[in-house]
Amino acid sequence: QPEPKPGVHNSGWVQDPSCSLRKDTLTLYPFLQEYVKDIVRTYANDDRILMWDLYNEPGNSKHEETSLPLLTNVFRWVRDCKPSQPITAGVWDYNSPRKNVLNAFVLNHSDIISYHNYDNEERHGECIKFLKMLNRPLICTEYMARRNDSRFCNVLPLMKKEKVGAINWGFVAGKTNTIFAWDDVIPSGEEPELWFHDIYRPTGVPYQQEEVDCIQSLIGER
Repeated sequence: QPEPKPGVHNSGWVQDPSCSLRKDTLTLYPFLQEYVKDIVRTYANDDRILMWDLYNEPGNSKHEETSLPLLTNVFRWVRDCKPSQPITAGVWDYNSPRKNVLNAFVLNHSDIISYHNYDNEERHGECIKFLKMLNRPLICTEYMARRNDSRFCNVLPLMKKEKVGAINWGFVAGKTNTIFAWDDVIPSGEEPELWFHDIYRPTGVPYQQEEVDCIQSLIGER
């Protein structure tokens, strides 16, 4: 992998499948179907698998409704494998009418409702209240953006109270450059005063000790 670009959030990220491959579905879909089914059948009864999250943010990167055919197919392929674990895909855009068809599909076909939310506790709480109407288990699979006031010490207690599972994707600051915000490039690579994400420095020292104390208290470990 290439070295990260200084100060650029997740600079090595690429789309998968790539835009060029998406155009040739006659070639892509049989290949992807074989790939997906091979993985799911291999681990279909493995108790280390909590759930299968099948598609990250359908419609993002300007794909909009063109994500629906692939989204529909990957759910069908995995259902064909009859895994013992639940399947899901996360809802993430609650404000765009163009995402309604994608959100409707995901919410109607997921065993567990998963979602992304980078808002403060008040707005996050409204999201939970809405999704709870579906009467299925909830897991937030992306959260925690300090500049948005989505933090461990305000949002995580809310999710624990509401019995919502919580997964943040950052841990140690490193090559992903996720201490930098999505759209706020620092060309010098100098550490921002307010980290966007991540918990620890590469040395193992916490970015904010109070955050680590909060997390440990919420999971019952000190």
